[in-house]
Amino acid sequence: MAPLALSLPAIHASHIGIWIAEPARDDAPSTVRRVGRGEAMAAVAATPHILLGAPLTGDRLGYPELSGLDLLELFAFLYPARFTVPTPGGLAEALGLTAPQAEADIAAFLPQAAAAMLGSLSDPAWPEREGAWDGLQALIRQRWAWAPLLQPHLAKPQRPERWLFTRLPEWEEQPPRAQPRTTRLSPEAVAARLDRLTGASAERRTGQRDYALAVADIFAPRERKQAPQMLVAEAGTGIGKTLGYLAPAKQWIEETAGGVAISTYTKALQRQLARETERLYPDPATHREKVVVRKGRENYLCLLNLEDALQGGFSGRAAILAQLVARWAAYTRDGDMVGGDLPGWLPALFRRNGTTALTDRRGECIYAGCPHFRKCFIERSARAAAQADIVIANHALTMVQAARPRDGAGAASRLIFDEGHHLWDAADSMFAVALTGQEAIEIRRWVMGPEGKSRGRRRGLAARLADVASYDEAGEKAIDAAVNAAGELPGDGWLARLAENDPWGAIERLLAAVRTTVYARSAETKGGDAGYGLETELAEPDAPLVAAAADASDAVEALLRPLMALGKRLEALIEDAPDWLDGQARARIEGARHSLATRIDTLAAWAALLGRVGGPADPDFVDWLAVDRYDGREYDCGLHRHWLDPARPVAALVYGPAHGVLVTSATLRGAGHGADGWDDADIRTGARHVAGPVGHFAVPSPFDYGEQAEVLIATDLPRGDLAALAGAYSRLIEASGGGALGLFSAIRRLRVVHARIADRLARAGLPLFAQHVDPLDTGTLVDIFRADPHASLLGTDALRDGVDVPGESLRLVVMEGVPWPRPTILHAARRAAQGGSAYDDAVIRARIAQAFGRLIRRADDFGQFVMLSASFPSRLLSAFPEGTPIRRLPLDEVVNRVAAANVERRKSAYAAFPPA
Repeated sequence: MAPLALSLPAIHASHIGIWIAEPARDDAPSTVRRVGRGEAMAAVAATPHILLGAPLTGDRLGYPELSGLDLLELFAFLYPARFTVPTPGGLAEALGLTAPQAEADIAAFLPQAAAAMLGSLSDPAWPEREGAWDGLQALIRQRWAWAPLLQPHLAKPQRPERWLFTRLPEWEEQPPRAQPRTTRLSPEAVAARLDRLTGASAERRTGQRDYALAVADIFAPRERKQAPQMLVAEAGTGIGKTLGYLAPAKQWIEETAGGVAISTYTKALQRQLARETERLYPDPATHREKVVVRKGRENYLCLLNLEDALQGGFSGRAAILAQLVARWAAYTRDGDMVGGDLPGWLPALFRRNGTTALTDRRGECIYAGCPHFRKCFIERSARAAAQADIVIANHALTMVQAARPRDGAGAASRLIFDEGHHLWDAADSMFAVALTGQEAIEIRRWVMGPEGKSRGRRRGLAARLADVASYDEAGEKAIDAAVNAAGELPGDGWLARLAENDPWGAIERLLAAVRTTVYARSAETKGGDAGYGLETELAEPDAPLVAAAADASDAVEALLRPLMALGKRLEALIEDAPDWLDGQARARIEGARHSLATRIDTLAAWAALLGRVGGPADPDFVDWLAVDRYDGREYDCGLHRHWLDPARPVAALVYGPAHGVLVTSATLRGAGHGADGWDDADIRTGARHVAGPVGHFAVPSPFDYGEQAEVLIATDLPRGDLAALAGAYSRLIEASGGGALGLFSAIRRLRVVHARIADRLARAGLPLFAQHVDPLDTGTLVDIFRADPHASLLGTDALRDGVDVPGESLRLVVMEGVPWPRPTILHAARRAAQGGSAYDDAVIRARIAQAFGRLIRRADDFGQFVMLSASFPSRLLSAFPEGTPIRRLPLDEVVNRVAAANVERRKSAYAAFPPA
């Protein structure tokens, strides 16, 4: 154990108080005492205290720069890539300790947890020992608070430890995967496969079996090019749709040796799908080979960036973070820093964290020119996906891979889109165009590299393609021309120059004209959204804007031409390789071609958008001008273009090349539209644009919503009264005993409600957490909420769609009001094109259905859905499952019903588990 750790004080701060545990000294026993904020701040400033989560503790103290002996940092060092909920209870479970039962006990528990963790240093079976000694030496140099406590207990290894970059395995090139054989699945084989996956003892669900047989049709041979076998399928919550489509997918994989791409919207469902596929491949080694989770490049650790950070690129607290990330990198499954096995709470411990600098967010990868190319997590993931049976990706990446495969492998011939109700939103972002200052400055940096006093590893085109410039005169001229043309793009300080009306270059002059037009034509929104973004239609532009657009168009064309010429030179080098083009140089040029193609696509889209200024409108697109602001502070401005119907490019570029496509979700159909209610689904999934046969299938949820749920609409809450809104949330959470998910459509109202009720609820033993308030990522907040049945969580859209918390931890969903669509220019255009108020109603119903869907996740769940809106329209009630009781009641009666349900829940728990 570690006596020194126990000789230090510990502090715990919450909404209801602050406690300090003083260690035993001489003959005086250890003590825990409650202190005031002033005394606590003086104590932690004078002596390092053991604490759990410095940012959260600092927020509770009103001391944002709080530092000390953070147990979470110690956990990240000792147990990299291990999961724990960052709470006393979560830490106790991870360490095998008894969790503290009361707030006053937590401060005394923290030194015990520290001692238990330090005890790992003397455990011969400690699995993460390798690399710890070298890592600690680096952290000693960075003056990490835990280093002096660890040093006496961590013995120097008898032989030198391997450097991180030599320990990581190398990936190997594999031959391209053969085209899948042609077959048609038999219903008997699919049903038998489903039975094996669900288990012999599992209850046979007719709905799941029918769903699996319907999905099998997408694996039938395609009849003609650009006409995939397509199924749009709605499977109600509880059907087991994941195994329902995995059964025919696995059967097809075995019969054809083909591969299947499964796409989803949230990282949480990606993790859930990866766990479900363990039933297909129970052996962990086989599962790692056959199932690959893929994300965008920006999610993975860049080893070159990490090396730069470890060798002096980071300083202060960021350097400590880099060392902890290096410890994780040696033990991670796949290098995924966002939603993978890097603890989501780790970056949050470093308020000005450097994790974004450790990923490739600017497309500056030098591919084979990188000394770590053969160990790169991104390259390994791409190659593993090319050989995998099942690739689990998000909608955006699946669209990119299907439309522009760039990893040396063709797109999967069978696509499954889970969470299909999000396809429209994903496509809207994927195929949008934005000519803004932030986007333009990134292209400038990509072309020109570092300018002035800027530091870091960033390299421009000339540095990345130096060998091409040396051996190819035409390529050198194209690079030089591109660098010169990029000087017309915005540079550092462009926002300040726009504010001072002193733009530099053609694009900055365009942005200045855009800014002037937006402020002249748009009106400040009164009420809750004042101080936020402004926008105006790109219609009837004035002469200065037209002239600025013409000059900007010339500047874009001047950059686009040499980049296209460079692309052709690189293609020629690959086709007719010179003597100096070895395998490594070829890979680097291939990588440069891919990055170049992305920028060429962007610039071409900009040119098309600029041609619209002063010209005729394109009926396929919605164009507008915007100034983006946050809390009244400008951070971007420019021109925007979105497809009026973003599902059209999905149908053409993603569905068309595929042989079979499934789009599925628990909420796809719009009530009352079309003979079977499929009109909304076909619009939002793009099925109406598919040339081939499109099938529809629906199976309702097996849950008895009449017995398992009820909807309560409060009829007497004054609209816009934040005090009343906060009071309603507080009363409802108290009545339910926690377990509540509160959903807001505006961050400002969320913050106001949280500030008014968090202390009151904490005094009742009901912890309250909130997005945009607590310094924790959304995934960690959900983990905390899931782990504590007394906790409640407030959030916005990400929680409405991405929370899967079965059981007692989620028994009440509260919406502040009807989630009306924001009246943007884009929304207005789509509303006009798709039926006016009917379009609004479809959007709102989908949002409400998704929120309600969080509530009942298992057959033994019971939950209540509360809508705090006296004017909730009756036409929207079809958003709730058929048979769900719906009651309009005064708030007092709503609270009474929630309280009564909580009493019944506790009685049931008592009957099931009576005290000994």
